[in-house]
Amino acid sequence: MSQTLQNDRQVFIEKRREDALQAAQSFALQMSCGIDLLQITAASTETKASIVSRLSRLIKRERLKGLNKHWSYDINRHIALKQVQQRILNMIAKDNCVHSRMQQQTM
Repeated sequence: MSQTLQNDRQVFIEKRREDALQAAQSFALQMSCGIDLLQITAASTETKASIVSRLSRLIKRERLKGLNKHWSYDINRHIALKQVQQRILNMIAKDNCVHSRMQQQTM
């Protein structure tokens, strides 16, 4: 009983951390790009790829701001953009994996 309770507690804590991370990334993406993270999850792979390229440009601009010690540089925004980009890349990889599995099942 105690072990089950500890496992449930750990799962709950991890879920809270994941929710907090997603909320921070969603907010950063909405504020800096005007893109809603929830809409991205339902978007097509091509749309996700175009958003990743847009994020790459924003990250590059943010990096240049940091290198030039610009007053508007924000390390937290830079990190959040990078994390969102990685999350979307993971979504694309997952979509491609599911797509390839569906093709194999139909053959």
